[in-house]
Amino acid sequence: MGSCRYCLCFARKFRRSEAAPPPPDVKEAFEAYSDGGNHMGPEGLLCFLAEAQGEAGATIADAKLIVDRVRQFHCLHHFLGRPLLTLDDFCRHYLFSDELNPPIRTQVHQDMTAPLPHYYIYTGHNSYLTGNQLNSKCSDDPIIKALQRGVKVIELDLWPNSAKDNVKVFHGRTLTKPVKLIKCLRSIKEYAFCASDYPVVITLEDHLTPDLRAKVAKMISQTFGDMLYRPQTETLEVFPSPDALKRMIIISTKLPKENNSRKGKQTFDEETLAKQFTEQKPEFEYDDKNDHEQNDCDQEKDTDGDEFFHQNSAPQYSRLITIHAQKPNGRLRDSLKMDHDKVRRLSLSEQEFGKAAAFYRADVVRFTQKNLIRIYPKGTRINSSNYKPLPGWRYGAQMVAFNMQGYGRSLWLMHGLFRANGGCGYVKKPDFLLKASPNDQVFDPKASLPVKKTLKVGIAGVPADTKMKRTRTIHEDWTPVWNEEFDFPLTVPELALLRIEVHKYNMPKKDDFGGQTCLPVLELRPGIRAVPLYDRKGVKLKFVKLLVRFEFV
Repeated sequence: MGSCRYCLCFARKFRRSEAAPPPPDVKEAFEAYSDGGNHMGPEGLLCFLAEAQGEAGATIADAKLIVDRVRQFHCLHHFLGRPLLTLDDFCRHYLFSDELNPPIRTQVHQDMTAPLPHYYIYTGHNSYLTGNQLNSKCSDDPIIKALQRGVKVIELDLWPNSAKDNVKVFHGRTLTKPVKLIKCLRSIKEYAFCASDYPVVITLEDHLTPDLRAKVAKMISQTFGDMLYRPQTETLEVFPSPDALKRMIIISTKLPKENNSRKGKQTFDEETLAKQFTEQKPEFEYDDKNDHEQNDCDQEKDTDGDEFFHQNSAPQYSRLITIHAQKPNGRLRDSLKMDHDKVRRLSLSEQEFGKAAAFYRADVVRFTQKNLIRIYPKGTRINSSNYKPLPGWRYGAQMVAFNMQGYGRSLWLMHGLFRANGGCGYVKKPDFLLKASPNDQVFDPKASLPVKKTLKVGIAGVPADTKMKRTRTIHEDWTPVWNEEFDFPLTVPELALLRIEVHKYNMPKKDDFGGQTCLPVLELRPGIRAVPLYDRKGVKLKFVKLLVRFEFV
């Protein structure tokens, strides 16, 4: 696909001036639906919703509610008068409200009863890290922030402490400072369903001895209790649906191979090796004896973590694993072969996935129709950068794992996709990725396809749909108006994302980032919509919005 570039870039320069009047399109719309008068009533607003905004199902009650909300919260000066909107009310307090006039739907609206592999799942990588991959602090804070954003897959790396009698969460063989596992588990329990009731998957990178696995099993069982999904059989033929797993915690990791452990030493899989930064790098061993519990979450007066280890009848670790994970074993193509008796998760580095997509793309798409693929960043991304997510999604990979503590255009695309479906953390994959044709052919992202839709703005998606447009620079005051329109033909709108960047020019020849947003194209609501902007880290900017008209032809 090439690099993911911004789709639409707004540019402006600031200078002191009085507030600008409403944009011409807005004024024309107001005059058209207020019969040329100075006020718009619910009846006129209903016509505007149905005809200009494409909301054919809107009712007079919906229009009255909008008028009441605007008047109640913003227009108290005429609260006791007739239910009417002025031009200023209509523009500033209705059209520019991303609560009353959002660019995409804000409710879960997709079918949530299909098996898990039919969904893209909001997935984090090394979810406990606060910064870089080499020496940053480990904490439950980034886990909490990720869950609040809607992330539904949390990764924890489990390592023995120096005494080999307890478990720490940290990025092994680095200088990262660990956090207690029990602290992470308790935070997951508290915040798992703050964004939606759909399941949270905990993927464990297990570097433990058999005894420590038993302790982890007991800790997980007692922390989550009835929230923990326990599979009834050793392997699953089909994964359950998000709807069937509501408010459940799912464990995903590789099955332990206890017979591979010798004299207390552990075997490390390819993912462990991939996380080392160079083959000749000296090994960093973290010694918690000298830590003095530096991490804030380790300073609490808490002995519950140890209490787990003094009780009898620990549940069997392997019986808690719902999603069995594995790495490629032998030839990559062999790892993509279907097993009709069980389902599994295949973990691939970004380089391995690139090879699979280049040489075995039909096998990848076919594998993801029933099984899960997790893609993780290469180990040399020590600054917690991310790779391009769109190639993974195009081939049906459900768990495109990202460093959520980082930022950048790739992460903005990740945020954008998962604003879809009400931000619940699960987005239904397009039907063409879930089915094979009668002759067993599957979707080929590299194939030449006819145009399905044209969006009048800007777009980022599959290769044929990747475009970039830039507006002219506006020498304007605080409310610039561009009045520019861009047409983009889309061959696969199901996988298209609209990304917008705003740049401000405050000084001669100086280009400053002003804000960004990314939105899934098929979720866009036609008409004039308020588009909120976010900073580089994805934090929503207060009172900063664009008014954008969307149209599909």
